[in-house]
Amino acid sequence: MKYTTKFVGLDVSKATIAVAVSDREYEPPRYYGSIPNTYEAVRKLVKRLGRPEDLLMCYEAGPIGYGLYRFLSGLGVPCVVVAPTLIPTRPGDQVKTDRRDALRLSQLLRAGELTAVWVPSEEDEALRDPVRAREFAKRDLRRARQRVSSFLLRHKLDEPPGTRRWSKMFMRWLDTLSFEQRASHIAYQEYVQAVRDMEARLERLESEIHASAIDGPHSPVIQALQALKGVAEITAVTVVAEVGQF
Repeated sequence: MKYTTKFVGLDVSKATIAVAVSDREYEPPRYYGSIPNTYEAVRKLVKRLGRPEDLLMCYEAGPIGYGLYRFLSGLGVPCVVVAPTLIPTRPGDQVKTDRRDALRLSQLLRAGELTAVWVPSEEDEALRDPVRAREFAKRDLRRARQRVSSFLLRHKLDEPPGTRRWSKMFMRWLDTLSFEQRASHIAYQEYVQAVRDMEARLERLESEIHASAIDGPHSPVIQALQALKGVAEITAVTVVAEVGQF
């Protein structure tokens, strides 16, 4: 770890950032306060704390992404994005507040006990979006299909012999079904339509992933990974999206 004068822990939430500072000397970390979660407020914070090269900041990886890291790097401030699951915890320390978390981050940063995550480039992060959206779409499709299966089971309906579930033939068979009660029929149609919507959504996302695999900046690595036995295109893109630089 390079020489620094201030180790700054940032507990970042949607609206605010709790800030704590540990000086180079081994004194207890001090709570600086809370600032708005805006780039302008962060810029002012850096200016108050000292020269950018004399600071080392950190915050936990999470849904806020890496925009703050890139902004701080643009200001010349070294920053570490921390793996939340690898932050050391003390036995019995279960009370979490923004202030306590910021103080703890600052203290552990100074002690060198935090584990940094790899920060993807904007291109790498963009590749993750359709990959993760596809995973969500697959979950939604499973749930939609389960609702149809449960509806059929409740009405004691089985697909024709030799018909594979969720094949084109199975979907055509679903279209032939009708129910005496109008309310039941409407609900059934909605369940089936939800399956079709999820399938179309999945197809769109896989089409985008395929385009990235063929023409994207990571296409050489993606193509190379597919030379491995059992690694198809979706798997290769997922590995590259999550691992980043090998």
